Amino acid sequence: MTRDAAIAQVTEHFDNGAFFDDLARRVAIASTAQVKAFRPQLVRYLTEEMIPALESLGFRATIHQNSDPRGGPFLLAERLENPNLPTLFSYGHGDVVRGFEGDWRDGRDPWVMVKDGERWYGRGTADNKGQHSINLAALATVLAVRGRLGFNCKILLEMSEEVGSVGLAEFAEAHKGDLKADLLLASDGPRLSPDKPTLFMGTRGALNFELAVDLRDGGHHSGNWGGLISNAGTRLANALATIVGPKGEILLPELRPEAIPESVRQVLSQIEVRSDTTGPAVEKDWGHPGLSPAERVYAWNTFEVLAIEAGNPKQVANAIPPNAIAWCQIRFTVDRDPTTFLPAIRSHLDQEGYHDVAVRQKNNSFMMKATRLLPDHPWVQWARASVRQTTGKDPTILPNLGGSLPNNVFAEILGLPTIWVPHSYAACSQHAPNEHVLEPILREGLQIMTGLFWDLGDGEEVSKIPEWRAP
Repeated sequence: MTRDAAIAQVTEHFDNGAFFDDLARRVAIASTAQVKAFRPQLVRYLTEEMIPALESLGFRATIHQNSDPRGGPFLLAERLENPNLPTLFSYGHGDVVRGFEGDWRDGRDPWVMVKDGERWYGRGTADNKGQHSINLAALATVLAVRGRLGFNCKILLEMSEEVGSVGLAEFAEAHKGDLKADLLLASDGPRLSPDKPTLFMGTRGALNFELAVDLRDGGHHSGNWGGLISNAGTRLANALATIVGPKGEILLPELRPEAIPESVRQVLSQIEVRSDTTGPAVEKDWGHPGLSPAERVYAWNTFEVLAIEAGNPKQVANAIPPNAIAWCQIRFTVDRDPTTFLPAIRSHLDQEGYHDVAVRQKNNSFMMKATRLLPDHPWVQWARASVRQTTGKDPTILPNLGGSLPNNVFAEILGLPTIWVPHSYAACSQHAPNEHVLEPILREGLQIMTGLFWDLGDGEEVSKIPEWRAP
């Protein structure tokens, strides 16, 4: 049996409706991690769907409790064929966001998958049940056609990604030995464009914090006191203006990357970032000057004011506000250490005379580290060649997403080269009513992953990669 035979078989698995049935069954389990009443569904998804599917492929699967009470369980599965073969690590999450029942178009039930043209609607179809279902079906196909995978495989499924992957880092630290592998190959997020396969090798990080001004108790009449006492809103606005410019450019050098690596700049030069009909138009004059839109979102840092408040916006009074607060976020690449950001802002504000502006990060503030695998890495080139052979298309290569995933757990704690193959697109409405996937992407995704897994089990091809063996 051949690679082409495996791809033909997985295509038939899609065309005959078997993949639709599998995904519809999984969507029907309301495994939202965001609603406490649905927590039993988290375990149900693992025990009724994932464990039977994995055990049928010769995996040994175990459920582990989360050390963080806010999070759901983990499923760790492994199939070990030969210690001298490369070991693949794959990841997915079976939890989904809340259903938003009653808000879906045409009265659709988020837990009942519905086909409408080329769209399959249902909660989790894109994020992430559809994506890891593709990868499981591809593994099953390779095993059925070749009789073996040709590599060892470890799969981690978490049930807390939609609540911040709480407990994931701790689990990885505690199970480093069990999770040891040579390569992460997983699926999440969108393609850059629906018609072209995409590979991304990391994510930008994100740091959330507050800038606040607390001058006094209570407001004072703007007629009697205007010009005599300071205005918290004015102070905060001017402080922000020393950090980020009128076109969104970061003014503080310590918050910017020093440079864009040449290999990153090269692959991004081939990428056009454009808006689709569902999103806003890309503003060419916004952001750091001299950068292309692709460089701005994939290779540079941004400082965003997510919300700002002074006084009482809902009931405005003629009073000078005593307090003001801005909720801010820095999206950043691997080129800067995020632990230096807030001290740098504090030092800058002091130098500019804004001693009254507090820089604060609460214990529950969002923080996710940045990761990146350079495009010229041997594993990236291997994956690129595999996708090209399967589809006849040269995939879009993104050094990292503009958004964030818990990829730092795999890249830093486990020390893995990380390659993500997304099976969705930007307008899929993930996290919102009307979440859906596109049939052409699903079908092609099955073919792509079958090709990748087939090639990984091809000893001749993998032997060409000089650093496949994990240290």
